[in-house]
Amino acid sequence: MATCSERDSLGRGPAERSDGWRWGRGLSPSLRPPVARTQLCPRPDTMAVPPCYADLGKSARDTFNKGYGFGLVKLDVKTKSASGVEFTTSGSSNTDTGKVNGSLETKYKWAEYGLTFTEKWNTDNTLGTEITIEDQIAKGLKLTFDTTFSPNTGKKSAKVKTAYKREYVNLGCDVDFDFAGPAIHGSAVFGYEGWLAGYQMTFDSAKSKLSKNNFSVGYKTGDFQLHTTVNDGSEFGGSIYQKVSDSLDTAVNLAWTAGNNTTRFGVAAKYQLDPSAAISVKVNNSSLVGVGYTQTLRPGVKLTLSALVDGKNFNAGGHKVGLGLDLEA
Repeated sequence: MATCSERDSLGRGPAERSDGWRWGRGLSPSLRPPVARTQLCPRPDTMAVPPCYADLGKSARDTFNKGYGFGLVKLDVKTKSASGVEFTTSGSSNTDTGKVNGSLETKYKWAEYGLTFTEKWNTDNTLGTEITIEDQIAKGLKLTFDTTFSPNTGKKSAKVKTAYKREYVNLGCDVDFDFAGPAIHGSAVFGYEGWLAGYQMTFDSAKSKLSKNNFSVGYKTGDFQLHTTVNDGSEFGGSIYQKVSDSLDTAVNLAWTAGNNTTRFGVAAKYQLDPSAAISVKVNNSSLVGVGYTQTLRPGVKLTLSALVDGKNFNAGGHKVGLGLDLEA
């Protein structure tokens, strides 16, 4: 059957004539009258929901940050039980200080009601509980109740997070409860035809003033992203992300502070050697060179090796190495 792109302005397929004859039964194909062709199927709306404010410029940041673990020996294990409970265990040791940190997280999703229950624990003996409900009260609305408790110190905290996303807009409002007074965090991102504009603020009710006032503007296409930010009117930053090919990602990052003539910048790249191996490289204006290598040993087992070299003090030592192992079953 002819597709919509193959039909002419009268809705006819390539083997049909206006009198209902088929070309195989009537005239030779060489005698077909010229017919103007047009696209009859409507083009799909490709406008997606814009990212939340925290995810603006994320592709560039991931190119700089993922695939490295300087000064750490780290193990991450993810498993899932037959009943659907997800377990995530993480442990790391700092090669400089010898300090060991660990965490355990369990997550259960009740998809029928859009609910997610999460329990957390870490080696600082902090317990956390998180309950999330999504797309139930209204489509695109996500509510999260997050609490933490430290038995050693008796410190407690509670947060209520809301997020609402639709085409062209992504809104967020979090309330961080404190005995001195709640802090309100708000953000909004608007997107149209690849252009993005965002605003983020924090209002400290205890001091009755804005403690954070950030703006961001960017442009995003399939393989190119550009973002600029202004934080509190004094810190300026920008990032460029370019997917050069299916196997090569590149990123550039710039930052400077008002009253300081020094510009901080860095360049990073990630190259996919094959489906199971990738190499990452980054360098900044302080001559710090980072190299990372990621290898999937087998499905569910990933090894990461990384090194940070101080180019200005190459012979003085102080370089860092890292080792990471991710297991998933």
